[in-house]
Amino acid sequence: MTWPAIGALAVLAAGAASLGVLLWYACSVPGSQVFGPALVRGPADRPCVTLTFDDGPASPFTEQILDVLRDHQVPATFFVCGQNAERHPEIVRRIATERHTLGNHTYSHPFPYFLSRRRMAEEIDRTQQAIENVTGQRPTLFRPPYGARWFGLYSVLRERGMKVVQWSDTGYDWKSDAAATVRAALAHLGPGSVILLHDGQEGTEGFLRWAWREVFKSGDGGEIRPRPVDRSHVAQALAQIIDGARKAGFQFVPLQDFLSTRSLAGS
Repeated sequence: MTWPAIGALAVLAAGAASLGVLLWYACSVPGSQVFGPALVRGPADRPCVTLTFDDGPASPFTEQILDVLRDHQVPATFFVCGQNAERHPEIVRRIATERHTLGNHTYSHPFPYFLSRRRMAEEIDRTQQAIENVTGQRPTLFRPPYGARWFGLYSVLRERGMKVVQWSDTGYDWKSDAAATVRAALAHLGPGSVILLHDGQEGTEGFLRWAWREVFKSGDGGEIRPRPVDRSHVAQALAQIIDGARKAGFQFVPLQDFLSTRSLAGS
């Protein structure tokens, strides 16, 4: 192979790598606005923060978290999975009754990458229906699993009048104990922080099963059961997160306060 040919291949490889990095950023980084607008944090001119929980509801963890929120008089937003909402309608009802916000987190918590527009619409619509069956209302907020977005998602959301909500801070509770969750959640807290925690169980059973089913289009005919996950440490950490944030001068507000005072980036 001649040196010019090698140089041309190197340029092509560098270009492909750059496109890969751009695609990864667009799809995977919570703060990315490439595909469309997403709320990542609220305004920086007020010492306000908000709590969000993903993957529930799941018993007894969601109830434990709701108890802490009630005792501390703190509002929160729960991005629920439709299949979990169907399993625990009484918890969904309690979330709504206690005046927390319900958001859509897809039906089965799939990896969003390579999902067709039709499949994503089905995931969203099944969850909308599951929540409406219990509360009489359909959410207007959507958080994609893993914070990932793919082609076609925003057109589905626009048709349904829904907005994407990401996060700016997280307790990394999926890989931490209670003490580490508290430290991580408070480490970078600032005005407008949208805090991500988890109260439930993901609906997927891992990457290999997802790849076999989605990429190779091989269905197994069975229900995708949630992976057993213990979220009790999140409830244990929550009171300390609330106390720590308040001692630092922050006030907890509903997520809607951020939506009403600050438009989505890029919109």
